[in-house]
Formats: sequence, structure tokens, C-alpha cells
Amino acid sequence: MGTSLLAMPWSVERAGLVMGLFLMFVIAALCLYTSNRILKVQVLHGNDTGEVAQLSKNLLGPWAEVIAKLFSFIILLGANIVYWILMSNFLYYSVGYVHDLLFADENTRAFEFNTTNLICPSNADYMSATSNTTRPLTLYERIWDLNTTVPIFLVVIVAPLLNFRSATFFTKFNSLGTLAVLYLFIFVIIKSYSWGINMSAPTIGGLTDYSEFYKNTFPATSGMLTLSMFIHNIIITIMRNNENQKHNGRDLSIAFTLVLLTYILIGITFYVCFPLAKSCIEDNFLNNFPRTDVFSIIARVFLFFQLLTVYPLISYMLRVQVFAALELSIYPSVLHVIALNCFVIFICILFAIFMPHIGTVIRFSGAICGFVYIYTLPTMLHLASQRRRNLLTFGSVIFHVSISLIGLANLVAQFFV
Repeated sequence: MGTSLLAMPWSVERAGLVMGLFLMFVIAALCLYTSNRILKVQVLHGNDTGEVAQLSKNLLGPWAEVIAKLFSFIILLGANIVYWILMSNFLYYSVGYVHDLLFADENTRAFEFNTTNLICPSNADYMSATSNTTRPLTLYERIWDLNTTVPIFLVVIVAPLLNFRSATFFTKFNSLGTLAVLYLFIFVIIKSYSWGINMSAPTIGGLTDYSEFYKNTFPATSGMLTLSMFIHNIIITIMRNNENQKHNGRDLSIAFTLVLLTYILIGITFYVCFPLAKSCIEDNFLNNFPRTDVFSIIARVFLFFQLLTVYPLISYMLRVQVFAALELSIYPSVLHVIALNCFVIFICILFAIFMPHIGTVIRFSGAICGFVYIYTLPTMLHLASQRRRNLLTFGSVIFHVSISLIGLANLVAQFFV
């Protein structure tokens, strides 16, 4: 659980209130079931060091191992892209806050401690009415631009952290993730309490925008939630550390329940209380707060340093898997590591400049990799296991193939939203 929290209110808006809540329960249940299938198959056919890719090879064949590894690469690369977009955003607004604090005149240096000021970046009419678009850009604004220069400047900060032989240093900061989630939770609760319940809100043109219970764009939500609940490629490694392996099913259920409750509390609460038109909700809800909002700046600074420790960890995991697939050591040479890091960073910068929308990246990467890792591989492994044990039934085949078809429908639907 991490960056998806920032997009959860947007995902509710894409589906509508009731449909969004329904999809949260359904996707969580499917992800819990399929991840539990992986653990059950691992107990029956795996070994003490095996992963999903090895299970796939043993039960389905070498082709399944290649697919498992390939889509594991893709999901890690997708996470890196999302993190780079968010770090660029957090860095841009954090530096902008300091710049305004030091150099802005008294008319613009109005830093907000109130909880009601909001903006609607997706509405051009609103933004043009609330900002001075006629004045020329300053030198600072030309140099420090969110969608062009900042993703490149970020390289200076992040690149030196990616060439370590071990990721042990960054694992010591895992608690920052818990603290960041806690701060976001408190942040949303305080803001939502100050707004009150707003199931309808005036739009810019004076019309009333009512909260919809259902919207045809709900596949965007199902795609995003698939990635939000994605843990399947490393679930064996995580649960292997459980002291009592008999409790894996129970503990996994508790984990998914807590994640689901957190997503509901943040996504539904923000959506229900948001006082502007619901269509204004951004895929990073912090963008709905002006750059002068102190509490959102604190959140951005907090999250920036959290992602600054998580990004090297994800890059390390990607490096290990890529080099293992190429039958190389974890750290074959400095040149190998730098070349891979440069390639990953280049891809991240391209997305941060030309596709800086985490909602889009999350839903497509979630739908693509989820189709393989959540909806298909676990069900195929389970059916293959049943076949080996002579327990395969027609009902089991129909049920588990249906899960794969749901994943396929989720993937195809992303291209029509």
C-alpha cells in the first residue's frame, strides 16, 4: 500500500460512489483469493527458496516462467514510473513553497493554514479565472517547470542512490511508509471534517454537480485497484518470513482487510466530503490543494523523502530480477548497473514529461500485469496442481477460467475509458 492512496478518491470518482465501493470489495476479494492460491500451491509443489516463476516452470512449463519474470519486470518498472512522477511533483511544490516564502511579494505570500481552500486543475475555466495568465513567466518559472525540467533535475538527487551493491541501507527506512500513510489518513480526516458532507456541489458555471452512484468509466477504477492490491509476485517471499506458516491464510486475510479499510476510509471520505465538483478530483488528490497550503506541503515533503528511500529499493529488486534472468550476478559490474539504471531513469523521465498522470499509468500497468499475475497465473497453477493430484473437476475449471476472463475484460476495457 502506497502511492495508490493518493489516487483513491479519483478512482471513486471514475466509478461513482456505489460502484467504486463495490469494486473495492470485489477486487480485494479476488486478489486475496488468488494470492492465497499461490501460497497453497507453493506448500504443495514449491521449495524453501522458490518463487512464482519457479512454480510456473514446474507446473506449467518454461514458457510460463518467462511470462512470470517478464511481467514482474513490467510491474516494477511501472512502480518506478509512478514514483518518479510523484517525486517530481513533490519536489516541484516543495521547492516552490520555499521560493515563495523567500522571494514572493506580500500579495502572493499568503500561506494557507485554513482547510477550505481548493483548486480544480482539470477545469481550464476555473484555473484561468483564479490565476494571472497574462503576466510573462519569470526566470524561476522557466527553469523550474513541473512538466519539463523538474523530472530531469530529479536525476541529480536520485541517481547516486541507485548504484549501491545492497539495499540494506534503505530497508531501515521502511517505517517512513507507515508514518506517511498515517499522516495522509489524518490529513484527509481533518480536511474532510472541515468541509462536511457534500454529495452535491456547485460547479464553476453555477450548475449543481451531483455525486453519481455509477459511471461508465468504472474500468479505470478496476484497473487501478488491481495494482493497488497487487502483491502476488512477491507474496511467497513475504509470507515465508511468517513465524507460524499455519497462519498464512489468516494473516493474509487480515492484511487485505486492513488495506481495504484504509482505501475505503481515504477514498470514500475524500470523495463524499469534497466541496467542489467531483470531476475536479485529481489522480493525485494533493494537486487539489494550492501551493500555499501548508498541510499539503508537509505531506509532499514527507512523501518525497519516503519515495526517495522506496525508489532505490524497487530499482534494486528490478536489477536483481533482470540480471538473474540474464544469468548474471546481482552486481556484475558498475557499468552493467549504471546502464540498467540509465535505461530505467530515461523511461521514467519520458513518462514524467509526456504522461504525468499517475492514474493512467497505474490503471494500465495494473490491468496488464494483473491479468497475468492476479487473474491468470494463480488460477492456472491451482488447476495444474489439482490435475496432478487427480482432484480437477469441471466446476473448478469453469470457476477459475471465469476469474481469468474477468482479468481479460478488465484489461480490454482500459482502452475504452
